[in-house]
Amino acid sequence: MRGQIRHRLVGVLGGVLLLSALVAAVLVATGAVNMTSAERPENHMDILFVDDGSHVDRDGDGIEDGQDNLEAALAYVRTRPRYRSAYYANGYPDDGFGVCTDVVAFALRDAGYDLQRLIADDIAAAPEAYDVETPDAAIDFRRTGNQLVYFERHAISLTTNPEDLSSRQPGDIVVFEGHVGIVSGFRSSRGIPYVIHRQSAFQLRYEEDLLESRRGDIVGHFRMAG
Repeated sequence: MRGQIRHRLVGVLGGVLLLSALVAAVLVATGAVNMTSAERPENHMDILFVDDGSHVDRDGDGIEDGQDNLEAALAYVRTRPRYRSAYYANGYPDDGFGVCTDVVAFALRDAGYDLQRLIADDIAAAPEAYDVETPDAAIDFRRTGNQLVYFERHAISLTTNPEDLSSRQPGDIVVFEGHVGIVSGFRSSRGIPYVIHRQSAFQLRYEEDLLESRRGDIVGHFRMAG
């Protein structure tokens, strides 16, 4: 008798735990709960900005673009945007949600590059370069494929080899298959820069060792050209 009661209690407890796990997963997946930490990872080596002679300062604020991009990306993720893909009539998300392309768009906007306008203008000027049937300035700049095309056409294209450490500078843009992020100023224990990004609702940190974990998916590495 006691064994039967114990068995039933174990079953009930297991059911409660399973239900709790499912509820937690739903809350995270819908953005009601944000499990992603804005705490920065351990830095094993500071990345120095390399003087490539360009000294680009798009917005004329006295801070060169790479540093501007980096600081703006870090400022954006410190707001701990929750993950959700949605349409916004004004383009840039204004409700605390966002996806990977928003990290890049907000970072570049603070450096003087309004990707919403720039990509809309570029689609109008060269529609054959983009896979867009009906242009929509509110969403086109938030698509990874469109950002990749724009950067290929208007940014400085650099190596996609993650082992070429000297070529990756803070504030650079790295594009993966279906994903995009900003190169961090912190490095992992292997000396590889972290990437500031927003990949999913179940992401543990906004700054992760993505160049290592997704090295086979890297399709582009860019630096803005002014």
